[in-house]
Order: sequence, then structure tokens, then C-alpha cells
Amino acid sequence: MKVYTKTGDTGTTSLFGGTRVPKHHIRIESYGTVDELNSHIGLIRDQNLNQLYKNVLIEVQDRLFTVGAILATPPEKETLKNGQKRLQNLGILESDIEFLEKEIDTMEDSLPQMTHFVLPGGHTTVSYCHIARCVCRRAERLAVHLHEIEPTNEQVIKYLNRLSDYLFVLARKLSFDLKAEEVQWIPRK
Repeated sequence: MKVYTKTGDTGTTSLFGGTRVPKHHIRIESYGTVDELNSHIGLIRDQNLNQLYKNVLIEVQDRLFTVGAILATPPEKETLKNGQKRLQNLGILESDIEFLEKEIDTMEDSLPQMTHFVLPGGHTTVSYCHIARCVCRRAERLAVHLHEIEPTNEQVIKYLNRLSDYLFVLARKLSFDLKAEEVQWIPRK
């Protein structure tokens, strides 16, 4: 199978189920941003990290492929002609969200209480986490926008929301572990 199909040369692409839409369609923007997020998480995973963090990030990347598949499937194409679900065995479960919450709680248990906003930076790996967090928030905003136009799986929105929290706490935890400077934002008077 060739990578190039030439079917997108006129500015359209196919969703799961074959529906063709413009490449700027909100559904394409949504799952394209999730793909961008997945790439940023891969960059974090490529850093010199504790294997536990790497394992969590691999799980997150796997879940993001599922999120992308869900976002790439319009509601009218979720069920095949034979009555079966198109994305059989694919979904975001409450346990996926609880997994992130557990990881957040574990990291927060070893961190000092946050009393101010934190400026992104202090170490390259920490900065990568903040960039991924921002891309995750954008993916969440796009998924919410899509959901307002065409209902989509609400677990996707919840997962992206929790993932951005996870990435923020991971940035704080890595700052702590790496003894990186964590600069707090203090408003000027």
C-alpha cells in the first residue's frame, strides 16, 4: 500500500466510513490536533525519564489513537450496515480517566502545595510537558466545538481534560525530580 493516494490533492479527505470533508473541517482539526499532541507526548517519552513515566505515556499514546479514531468517525457512520459498531472494542472508558487521576494523585503526594501560578520552563523536558499540555487544551477545545456541532463521545472530552491536568502535574513533578527551577508568577502591583 502506497502512502500517497492523491485523493486529498483537491483539499478534501475521508473520515472513517468514507465521508469526504474539507481538510479544514472541525472533525479533521480535532483529530489532527490529537495527533499533534500524541507526537509531543512521544517527544516527552524520548527524554531521560523514569520508566514509570514512560510506561504511563505509552498508555496515554495508545488512548490518544483511540480518541483520534472516535473523532474521525461521524455519528452516522458509527454503525455498520450489518448493525455492528464500526469501532468495536475501541472506546474511552471511565477506567482510562481514573488511571490518569490515580497518576496525578500519586505525583501530587510528593510535591509541595502550589500557592502561585507556575511559569512554564526550568528544564527542556518540563517545557515539553507544558507544550503538550497547551496542545491538549487546544484538542479539548476543538473536541468541545465538534460536540456542539455533532454529538461525539463525551468521555473523549473528559479524557482530554484530565490528560491536560496530568501533563501539568507531570511538568511540576519533573521539575521537582530534576531539581529544576520552578518560577512562580507573581502579579505586579
